[in-house]
Amino acid sequence: MSILTFDNVSKGFGQGLTRSEVLKHINLDVKEGEFLVLLGFSGSGKTTLINLMAGLETPSEGTVSFKGKPITGPGPERGLIFQSYSLMPWLTVSGNVRLAVDTIFPGLSNAEKEAKVDHYVGMVGLSHAAARRPAELSGGMRQRVNVARALAMNPEVLLLDEPLSALDALTRANLADEIEHIWEADQKTCVLITNDVDEAILLADRIIALNPDGTLGQEFTVTIPRPRDRIAMNTDDGFKMLRARVTKYLMDVGIESKAEGTKVLPNVMPIHSVPAAVAKAQEGMIEDRFLDFSQIHKIYPTPKGPLTVVENFDLKVNRGEFISIIGHSGCGKSTVLTMAAGLNDISKGVIKLDGYEVRGADPERAVVFQSPNLFPWLTAKENVAIGVDKVYPKASQAERQDVIEYYLERVGLADAMDKEAASMSNGMKQRVGIARAFALSPKLLLLDEPFGMLDSLTRWELQEVLMEVWERTKVTAICVTHDVDEAILLSDRVVMMTNGPQATIGKITDVKLPRPRTRKALLEHPDYYHYRQEVLDFLEEYEHGAKPKSIPTPKAVAAE
Repeated sequence: MSILTFDNVSKGFGQGLTRSEVLKHINLDVKEGEFLVLLGFSGSGKTTLINLMAGLETPSEGTVSFKGKPITGPGPERGLIFQSYSLMPWLTVSGNVRLAVDTIFPGLSNAEKEAKVDHYVGMVGLSHAAARRPAELSGGMRQRVNVARALAMNPEVLLLDEPLSALDALTRANLADEIEHIWEADQKTCVLITNDVDEAILLADRIIALNPDGTLGQEFTVTIPRPRDRIAMNTDDGFKMLRARVTKYLMDVGIESKAEGTKVLPNVMPIHSVPAAVAKAQEGMIEDRFLDFSQIHKIYPTPKGPLTVVENFDLKVNRGEFISIIGHSGCGKSTVLTMAAGLNDISKGVIKLDGYEVRGADPERAVVFQSPNLFPWLTAKENVAIGVDKVYPKASQAERQDVIEYYLERVGLADAMDKEAASMSNGMKQRVGIARAFALSPKLLLLDEPFGMLDSLTRWELQEVLMEVWERTKVTAICVTHDVDEAILLSDRVVMMTNGPQATIGKITDVKLPRPRTRKALLEHPDYYHYRQEVLDFLEEYEHGAKPKSIPTPKAVAAE
C-alpha cells in the first residue's frame, strides 16, 4: 500500500525569465514500511522533493498525497530531520526532545511525558548526556538529538534530508547504523535524501536516482539481506554489482568532462627559490627517493610535558609517485603534510625534496587545503595569477595568461574564469584551488583532504579532474584523506597511520591497478575490492581510538 504519492508533480521558483524549474513531472509511490533512498547530485532538487513530502512546499503542478489525501501543510505524521541540527541552545538534550512530546501529547501526565523522553533519548544512545546542552555535544550527538526529537512525535513517515552529511566518516557510519536499527525496530516508512552511494545501499529497500535536470531517474532494488554490515558487504558480490551499476548510472548522467582544449601550455620554466648552486647540481632531478621523510617526529609542549603527536614517520617517495595517507581523525596525517609543506616545524628528523632539505614554505611545494582559501573579491584568473606571476617572472604576460587559462580549462572552468570567487560554489572554488596548485608547476603537490567539504558526487567529479590533470603532469603528490575509495583510486601507494598520539606508519599497500584510472573501470577490476579490504581491515582495527597491543613499525620503505 502506498503511503506517499506524487502524481505528475512539477515545482519551479521565480517568475518570467528568472524562473527555474527544479522538479519536472515526478510520479512516485512510497510504500508503507519501506526504506526509500533518493540519490542525486547537489542542485538536482532532492531537498525540494522531500519538502513537498513534508508539506513545507506546494507543487506548481500535480498533487502530493498522504494516504490518498492531498498534503496542504506540515503534519506530525511526517517527521522531518534536517541536515542542520536546529536545536534550542538553552535547553538540554531531554528538554529539546520534551518540546516534541509536549506538542504532540499534551494530554499525558508529567511522568508519562518524562518516560517518553527517556525512551527516545535512550534509543539514540544519549542517556548519559541527557542533561547536557547542545554546545556541550559533538556534531554527531547533536544530530542524534534531532533524530530522537523526530521519533518522539511518533510519525508514520520519517523524512531524512541529508542528516549525516555534515558529520565525519566514522560518526556518519555509526549514526547510519543507528537509523537502520530504529527503522527495523519500529518499521516506520523512511525516506532518506543522500548523495552517498554506499550509505544508500546499506540502508535502502529501494534507491531512486534523481537526475540533474530534476526528473526521476533509474530505480534500483536492493536485495542484500539485512542486517547489512558495511565491512562484510565489501566481499558481497551483490553489493559490488549494485554499487557498480548505481555508480555508472550517476556518472553517465551527471559527470561529464568539462575540459576544453583551446589553450596550449607554453614552454616556460618555473623559478623556485632554491639556491642557484643547488639548482644547478639538481638539474634533471633525482628519481629515486625524490621525497625523503627520515625519522620524522612532531612534539608539542603542553602543561603536562612534551606530547609526541607523530613518531618515526619514515617514508621514501620516488619522483612522479602519487601517495595517499589515511587514518582516523587525530592520527597526525595533516601534521605530516604541513611539515612537508614547510608550514610546520619538524621536531626531529629531516624531510628532503629533490636532495634539498625542506625549510619554510615555497611555491615548489604547492598545497591544496580542504577549504580553498581564495581571495573572494578576485576572479578565478586573478586568484591563479598570484602564484603564476611569482613563479614565472621571466615569462611574458601572454605566456603567463596561457598558463593560467590552460589549467582553468583543465579543471572545467573555461566559462567561469572571470567569475569572482565570492559567487562560486564550494566545488567551483576547489577547482580554482587545484588549477592554482598545478599552475605553479610544483615539484611536490600536497593535498590536505581537498574534497572533504564537498558532497560525494561532486567529490567524484573533482577526483576525475584531479586524475586527468595529474596524468598530464605526473607531479609527485601526497594526498591526506579519510576516504578509502579516494585513496585507492588516486594512489600508487596507500600509507596507513596508527592512532595518535605517537602516531606512525602502520601499513603500506601498493596499489597496482592500471593507469589511467576511472572510477567506473576500477569498480569492475578484480583486485579493487582486495585493496579496499586491506585498508578497511586496518581502519577497523584502529576504530574508536584503539591502540592494538603490537603496533607494526615498518622499516624505512623505499618505493620499488
